[in-house]
Amino acid sequence: MATLTLKNVPDALVVRLKQEACENRRSLNQETLLRLEKSVGDRHRRDPIAIRAALQRLHQKMAHLPPIDEAFIHRAKKEGRS
Repeated sequence: MATLTLKNVPDALVVRLKQEACENRRSLNQETLLRLEKSVGDRHRRDPIAIRAALQRLHQKMAHLPPIDEAFIHRAKKEGRS
């Protein structure tokens, strides 16, 4: 495994990470790795076939809804203001 060194980390950020690590019963290193993995690690693991299937299901669910056009937006704005 590689080692990563971070420089110029703001003190306030370190304090917040330490607090979160403590609350989650993890070390600072574990907390930081978990957060890095969540923020960038999953992007490369997404299955394009599963994404396409999910989008198709969503499209089918929404097929009965009217299209979003200028008239729809105008009505929505008007209803939102009343």
